[in-house]
Amino acid sequence: MATRVNVLSHPIINAELSKLRQASTSSKEFREGVETISLLLGYEASRTLEEESYDGKTPVAAFSGSKVKPRIGLTPILRAGLGMTDALLKLFPSAPVYHLGLYREKVTLQPVEYYSKLPPSPPVDQVFLLDPLIATGGTASAALAMVTDWGIDVKNIKLLCILASETGLKHVQAEYPDLEIWVAGVDDKLTPEGIISPGLGDSGDRLFNTIR
Repeated sequence: MATRVNVLSHPIINAELSKLRQASTSSKEFREGVETISLLLGYEASRTLEEESYDGKTPVAAFSGSKVKPRIGLTPILRAGLGMTDALLKLFPSAPVYHLGLYREKVTLQPVEYYSKLPPSPPVDQVFLLDPLIATGGTASAALAMVTDWGIDVKNIKLLCILASETGLKHVQAEYPDLEIWVAGVDDKLTPEGIISPGLGDSGDRLFNTIR
């Protein structure tokens, strides 16, 4: 797997991901697990952000401080990406949130765009694209096309996801080889319907308790 794909291996993440996989996990527990993993993904993915120094003063003495230099924007893919947004807002509380609406057509498995909250030109330098699952990779690639067409270079985009399939990762990498991807787990199989196996089911339904 390419070096720009970062698969986090950590006991807490492994335990939380195992909880998410369980069919018996409640929506409340599922939301909490997604938020925990998203926070850790965001923390690791932000490790290489450029810093800017400034002079400050504590109650005791002057000090040299630092802050994150690039302007960060968060772009969750509706609706499941909403489950990751609050965690990233804890790291970047002033970041604007640009929602993208995409769904996968059930027969062709092709992504269909239905909503975009991207302004006419980007007022940010770096985008964190949030999507809990990369199954076939079609939806993520379509969202990346929207963000790059908007004016953000792919090298300034970080794709964060909870779980991916090997097929989906290869699809995204083939189209965007310079993309940095952060993922908590990778499964090697897809069902004929394009669902990750063993996976964790439909993340949107599980987040919002809309399972029939």
